[in-house]
Amino acid sequence: MTKKALVIGGGPAGLMAAEQLIKAGLSVTIAEAKPTLGRKFLMAGKSGLNLTMDEPVSAFLPHYYDARTHLDPMIASFGPQEVKEWTEKLGQQIFVGTSRRVFPKVMKASPLLRAWIARLLDAGVRLRTNWKLSGLSENNAQFQTPDGAKNIIADVVVLAMGGASWARLGSDGAWVEQFGPITPFQPANCAFAMDWSNHMTKFFGTPIKNLTLRAGDMISRGEIIVSRNGIEGGGIYSVSRTLRTGVPLTIDLRPDWTVDRVETALSKPRGKDSQTNHLRKALKLDPIKIALMRELTPQLPQDAKALAKMVKCLFIKTLEPRPMDEAISTAGGIPWIRLDAGLMLMDRPGIFCAGEMIDWEAPTGGYLITACLATGRWAGLHAAQYAQRT
Repeated sequence: MTKKALVIGGGPAGLMAAEQLIKAGLSVTIAEAKPTLGRKFLMAGKSGLNLTMDEPVSAFLPHYYDARTHLDPMIASFGPQEVKEWTEKLGQQIFVGTSRRVFPKVMKASPLLRAWIARLLDAGVRLRTNWKLSGLSENNAQFQTPDGAKNIIADVVVLAMGGASWARLGSDGAWVEQFGPITPFQPANCAFAMDWSNHMTKFFGTPIKNLTLRAGDMISRGEIIVSRNGIEGGGIYSVSRTLRTGVPLTIDLRPDWTVDRVETALSKPRGKDSQTNHLRKALKLDPIKIALMRELTPQLPQDAKALAKMVKCLFIKTLEPRPMDEAISTAGGIPWIRLDAGLMLMDRPGIFCAGEMIDWEAPTGGYLITACLATGRWAGLHAAQYAQRT
């Protein structure tokens, strides 16, 4: 008799789990609470779908922090190279950017997602959308659907219901009531709040490029964006793990210059130039960088040495993360101690977990999507093996 598998959640982790289960010969159903699949995946692709990084696994794994030892076998078996090959087998050409980030040539997520869903449907996977899980006891899953209460009995279940950010796209963390306890969720890859004065209004939406940011032992080279509510962008996301603990942020506005070179440039006579014009001409600082300096220290020092130190180490006091639902991803989730080596819940035999439900985090840059795919694949493979043994 054909064994039955149920995947709850239609994001990358769930779809990848379904792919392994159907390949193993199981009858597979995907149940998704939203009307369509992959909503957060599609949102991630709006600014260019960064799938992975063009780097060896040894350089890739440290970006998973404390979870790297757990993720090691999963990334080793489905890491950057495998993600690239998998994407191309779905008919999507890829390219590697100057920062070694890997994108589909079309940049968007929708063609890849359409091709992936079509392949799953052709293989026999059944989709159930607008099906919201209401209960799961042993192998019997109950759902609220547009047609009333429904249930599915399966030999194995893979949970891939996401973390706790972007609730409108499906990752609302509501599953914790049924599958806790968890490591508390925290915002990751998140913006930080700033109460800007009026003179910063004209810069809202403007990137501040070519910066080095430091928070504790984390360093990021990139850019940030001044928004109405604070600071966002890749540079700040990369240090959010330590910044959210309350450590201060320092910004180097001229990272390619030594402090001595900055001081020498600022020591030149400025004549009738204002201090703002002197900073702009001597250091070639963008107006937004000078505005940020004045925002944080309204009375800039006149002494060239002190001013140079500020340019190289602009200090921002403790920042508060913006609300978790605005974060790109979340830290926290089901702790590794509750999972066996195949990602099965040890207190719920036959139920496996994948993706952002598990307690790991990573910066943007393809690390998030790669780990979702890798954990989904791992959970699917081991769920299939479990079903075939029982």
